[in-house]
Amino acid sequence: MQYCRYVVVCSMLLFCRVAAAQVNLSLRQAIDSGLTHYESIRAKQQYVKVAEAQVLQAQKEMLPNLVVSAQQDYGTVNGQNGPAYGLGGFGVASSGLPLAEQNWRAAFGALYLTNINWDVFTFGRNKQRIVVAGRQLQRDQADLQQELFQHQVRIVAAYLNLLAAQRLTRSQQFNVDRADTFRLVVTRKAINGLVAGVDSSLANAELSNAKTALILARDIEQERANQLAFLVGASTHDFILDTAMITRQPTIGPNTGTNSQHPALVFYQQRIDLSQQQVKLINAAKYPALSVFGVMQTRGSGFSHLYASDQTRFTHNYLDGIKPTRANYLLGLGFFWNLTSILRVNQQVHAQAAIAAALQHEYQLAADQLTAQQLLAETKLNNAIANFNETPIQLKAATDAYVQKSVLYKNGLTGIIDVTQTLYSLNRAETNRDIAYNNIWQALLLKAAAAGDLSIFLNQLQ
Repeated sequence: MQYCRYVVVCSMLLFCRVAAAQVNLSLRQAIDSGLTHYESIRAKQQYVKVAEAQVLQAQKEMLPNLVVSAQQDYGTVNGQNGPAYGLGGFGVASSGLPLAEQNWRAAFGALYLTNINWDVFTFGRNKQRIVVAGRQLQRDQADLQQELFQHQVRIVAAYLNLLAAQRLTRSQQFNVDRADTFRLVVTRKAINGLVAGVDSSLANAELSNAKTALILARDIEQERANQLAFLVGASTHDFILDTAMITRQPTIGPNTGTNSQHPALVFYQQRIDLSQQQVKLINAAKYPALSVFGVMQTRGSGFSHLYASDQTRFTHNYLDGIKPTRANYLLGLGFFWNLTSILRVNQQVHAQAAIAAALQHEYQLAADQLTAQQLLAETKLNNAIANFNETPIQLKAATDAYVQKSVLYKNGLTGIIDVTQTLYSLNRAETNRDIAYNNIWQALLLKAAAAGDLSIFLNQLQ
């Protein structure tokens, strides 16, 4: 008695653990989870943020350059008459008298500078940069929407595949149960000498074949569950799916054709628009730029204004050296035009225009593929419906035949081979029924994917 209680308690604990490991997962929950956790979608969301920042950067490129500089130095001021060029920007801005010989008298000095430079007119380059940045943002947003749509299609397809695998596993389990029941009947008759011993061997072989088919079905089911878990970002692979959707036939609407707002086509169109705007931006580089600029400069020096006549008039005092004593300002208007850039820019324009033309061909290829996929989906849907209408006939005939042959065998009126054949036929009919249901929904999903409107499929779940 105590042993029985122990067995019951252990069985209950095992049942609770198995039940806890299983996860109820509806199709809409799978989609929501997948859109939240799939890393490719997260990556494209970050790309959109990058594009948004680049738009703001392009807008701020129109602001003037404002540079504030302050430096404090200590050094000599020897000068010499003669030309010089600060190649690479490494010249020293020392100013002083061209004395007869070198000396090492040094003092502190300082330079305080404010510079502003503004390209006030660039023949549309600045505005075009903003337009191009905006097009890049729209392209990345379209890429994100395309990824979201495609991932929803992948999740639904994986969900349907797992449903089909679970139904096939269920049918194979039924087949194992039938084969086991039939084996018990045959074994009992063989023990009583009512049938030959070989019948018992054949019944055992049939049960073994049924178990092998069940193992293969479970293997496929586990593979489909692993795929779905990866797409939805789940840690468990033991899902309890909603089987209501595949136990009925969906309502098939009219063919809507390929939608020009299909996420894939929108993405391709955004690529074309971006390339065309880049052509305009490159072409604008051949035009000049009109700039205004201004400089305010203040200097301090430890060398006196009398240093020209008396080389002792300087000080090593730091504060005296960095104190501003002279100031200059400069205002100007600049016109810059690199005439040879016209030749280079023309080739860049031709190259970018060719890229835009290539993208247009890719768009047309994608549109043609979607049209072909839509036609294929309609054909598959019609064939799936026609096949589904045939399955009840096959299932009823196979069930009747199996019941009849089983009864005849139990009464010694037929052989085991006839029963085995009906067992095969019944298993095949049940499998065809499960596949026929699933094929309709798979074809409907293909139609929705080609049309770019997943609501064609999802509205059937309500």
